[in-house]
Amino acid sequence: MNTDKTFSDLGLAEPILHALAARNHTVPTPIQAQAIPELLQGRDLLGIAQTGTGKTGAFALPILHRLSQARGGKQPRALILAPTRELAIQIGEECRAYAANLKLRQAVIFGGVKQGAQVKALVRGLDIVIATPGRLLDLMNQKHVDLRSVEVLVLDEADRMLDMGFVRDVRKIVAALPHKRQSLLFSATMPQEITRLSSDLLREPLRVEVTPQATTVERIDQRVYHVATAQKRALLNNLLADPAMSRVIVFARTKHGANRIAGQLHDSGHAAAAIHGNKSQNARQQALQQFRTGEVRVLVATDIAARGIDIDGVSHVVNYELPKDAESYVHRIGRTARAGKVGVALSFCDSAERGELRDIEKLTRQTLTVVGEAPTGPDRSAKEPRQAREPRRNKEPRRGRNRGPRSDEARSEENRGNENRPAQAARPTAKPAHGKNRRGKSQRPAGGKPRGGDDVPRRAPEQRGDFAVPAFLLADA
Repeated sequence: MNTDKTFSDLGLAEPILHALAARNHTVPTPIQAQAIPELLQGRDLLGIAQTGTGKTGAFALPILHRLSQARGGKQPRALILAPTRELAIQIGEECRAYAANLKLRQAVIFGGVKQGAQVKALVRGLDIVIATPGRLLDLMNQKHVDLRSVEVLVLDEADRMLDMGFVRDVRKIVAALPHKRQSLLFSATMPQEITRLSSDLLREPLRVEVTPQATTVERIDQRVYHVATAQKRALLNNLLADPAMSRVIVFARTKHGANRIAGQLHDSGHAAAAIHGNKSQNARQQALQQFRTGEVRVLVATDIAARGIDIDGVSHVVNYELPKDAESYVHRIGRTARAGKVGVALSFCDSAERGELRDIEKLTRQTLTVVGEAPTGPDRSAKEPRQAREPRRNKEPRRGRNRGPRSDEARSEENRGNENRPAQAARPTAKPAHGKNRRGKSQRPAGGKPRGGDDVPRRAPEQRGDFAVPAFLLADA
C-alpha cells in the first residue's frame, strides 16, 4: 500500500481534481488509493473497510470520472443503493461536491416523503440515482424508473441492508439492470451472507480490505460500566456533567427506548433529540442539523440510523443498551474518532447483557476497560441448564376430574386466545327444551330463525363456574 500517492496520481479527470483541491483533499485514504485505479479500469470490486475510512469517495470519484467522459440520455447511468435515508443523503452531498465542475444530473430517492419531486427529477433525466431500496422499488413498480441504461451499480453498507431485510428488494432491483455492468459492493463487515451475495452480483471482483474484518478504530478509547438497567439513567446524567462530553451520541435498541431516553435527558436539563425510523424525514434532518450546529448536545439514535450519521467532532458514543448484534457495536462507535481525531466509547452493561459484551469482545479481539466496580451477582445472560424430568411413579390420566387443582397460570394458558370467543353456558345435564345442543349453541335450521331460546341471556365470563377467567381478559371486555 503506497501512502505517498496523491489524487493527481490516480488518473482522475481535471474537473474532479479541482473539486477535491477546493475541499483541501489532496491525499487519498488507503481504500481510495487501492480502489480508484482498479475501478477506473472497469473491474468489479468488493471493498471492506471500517466506517469513516473514505468509502464514499472510493466509489464516487471513479463513477464521476467515467460518466464525465461521455454524454448520456435521460435514463440513469449509475445507481447507488444505501440502506437508510440519512446515508443516501450523505452520499448525495458528497457526490454533488465532487461533481461541482461537471454537468452531471443526480437525485436522491428515499421514502418518508412525497414522491412527486423525485418523479419529476426522473422525468427530466438523471445521470446518477442514489436511492434506498424500498422507495426505488416502489417507483419501479409504478413505471417511473427505467434502469436498462445503468452502467455502474454500487451497494453501500451491504451488511446493514441484510440486517434491515432489503435482500429481496435488492435482488429485484438487480434483476432489472443490464447484465453487462460494473458492480461494486462495499461493507464494513463481511458476514457469510454478504459473501454469498457478492458471489451472485460480482464478476471476478478485486477484494480490497483495508483493515482486518470487524476490527474497531484504534483511536477510540473503549470503556464499559457494569450497572443495573434501573441505574443507567442516573449514570448517564452524572457523566454528562463533564463538559468534555461536548457532542454525544447515545444508542438505544428500540425506537420507544430512544424517545424515552431523549425525554428523560430533556427533563434533566440536557439539550437532546431522538432520531429513528418512525421520525419523519424533516424531523430527522432537523435533529441532525441541530446536533451538527451544537444546538443539541446529545443525539439519541437507534442502530438503523447509525449508518447515516456522518458528523465530525463527536466526542463520545454511549451504548445505553448493548446491541444484540456484535457487529452493530463496530458501527456505533465508528461515529466518533473521525477525520483522524480521537474519541471515547462508553458502554452500559446490565447483568442480562453480559452475553452481548462477551460477543463484542470476541469480535473485536480486545477486552473493554472496566470503569468502577467489577460485575457482581449472577450472569442473567447465561442460559440455565435444563433439569432432568423425574419419572412419574403413578401415571395419572391426562383428562378427567382426577387431575388435581390447576393453578391460575395453567388456567390462563389454557384459555389464551379465547377472549374473543362467545361465552358458553355450563354444560346441561339434559337436552334443553329451547333447542340448544350439548355445547350450549342454538340449533338453527339452514336459512331460518332459531327454534327458540334466543331470549335466554348468556352467562357473563366472570360468572362461569368451570374455571377462573384471568383479570386481564375481564379488563378488555
